[in-house]
Amino acid sequence: MTLASALAARVTSLTANDLTPDAERRLKDLVFDYLGVALRGSQAESGRIVREYVAAQGGADDSTVIGQPGRVPASQAAFANAISEHSIELDDVDELALFHFGPPIVSTALAVAERQRSSGLEFLIAVLAGCDIMERLSRATNNELRNRGFHTTPTCGVFASTATAGRLLGLTPQQLTNAFGLAGAQASGLMEMYGPSMQKRFNPGPAARNGIVAAELAQRGFTGADTIFEGERGFGQAFAGKLDERAARDRLDSGFPIIVEHKPHSAARPIHNAIDCALDIRARAGASVDAIETIVVKRHPDWAHYHLNAHPQTFHEAQVSLPYAVAATFVFGAAMPDQFADQNLERTDIRRLVATTTVEPDASLQRGVSCDMTVTFADGSSLRSVVDHPKGSKENPLSRDELSAKFRGLTDGLLPDGAAERIRRTVDDLETLDDMTNLLSLFTETQ
Repeated sequence: MTLASALAARVTSLTANDLTPDAERRLKDLVFDYLGVALRGSQAESGRIVREYVAAQGGADDSTVIGQPGRVPASQAAFANAISEHSIELDDVDELALFHFGPPIVSTALAVAERQRSSGLEFLIAVLAGCDIMERLSRATNNELRNRGFHTTPTCGVFASTATAGRLLGLTPQQLTNAFGLAGAQASGLMEMYGPSMQKRFNPGPAARNGIVAAELAQRGFTGADTIFEGERGFGQAFAGKLDERAARDRLDSGFPIIVEHKPHSAARPIHNAIDCALDIRARAGASVDAIETIVVKRHPDWAHYHLNAHPQTFHEAQVSLPYAVAATFVFGAAMPDQFADQNLERTDIRRLVATTTVEPDASLQRGVSCDMTVTFADGSSLRSVVDHPKGSKENPLSRDELSAKFRGLTDGLLPDGAAERIRRTVDDLETLDDMTNLLSLFTETQ
């Protein structure tokens, strides 16, 4: 079997038995976190623009766009919601900080499940299918894919979206194999996205939309290349220069454990270790930020040359700037969307701390995202903090209460009293939900 055929067989054979208690808990947390981040992200400028865009396109009254009333075609809803959820740098992340499950997968699952009136159990199995495919393809192509300038979330995500949509549409193994070929024809997404623009926010939108398109066309009989992954000009060669087919096929009969990490800070995930270091030193310092003389940040060479912009010009740029994020954390004691707002970018105290910050590579650090920070103060004293596993990682996870607090903080003022708790309870009981419209209605009733 070609890899596309093998993966299609895997996806179409999943049953409720594959939804282990651990996987079910992780996927429910993924969905709950997604909903809060997407709602807040829908109010960001990039979220607003894409919401207005899809509303203006018209079409079938299928699926909810989070953050506004009315429904649009499923592919358009997935497109908009994926961009909204990626708009404030608080979406989930995999354990290697290479990609986000939520924007391409959950966006697709919500849109298609609502249109199909799928059950909560069908929805969860479809999300599981998407996560499994995304993890396999990332393992089969990274770090080469990333290092060649491709963004893993959309490039691998379009196949994950296709698997998710295909599962909810009831595609046969042959149809899903075709759909993977069509997804490969639409795979895209570049790492040239760290400037002042909204470019990064856009990337997962086409992946979610195109995965639905691929599945729907295949359902109608449109065929695609079954060698799309391992072919001479296939996805692996084109995007990574190779394909580790063994990694992609590993445990096809049982599946990978799905590890979802959650963000407590509104910044690119590899920056979180530095933010946690800053929070730790700030809590121990007993001195004002005015007393800070130098900040030296050591990072593993895997990430030492990323996120170094010392003078971000926009909200989007600040969230992927390690020097800014560290400085803002020392000033505010937090790194949420408000701390990255445009009005704070030129604050004198933040600019001074940014100027004192240097980043050095250190190959001795334990993990790719590890951080070793030393802060020197005006009196000559210094404090050091080392973070290998940031808050929200599998080794240092956010608790259920912390996830709920994050959701409430993001949706405050956007949902009426009690709505957050109703959404949490509904997600907790997804496997018993007869119709996914019952979950989405909790948002549309309040918009």
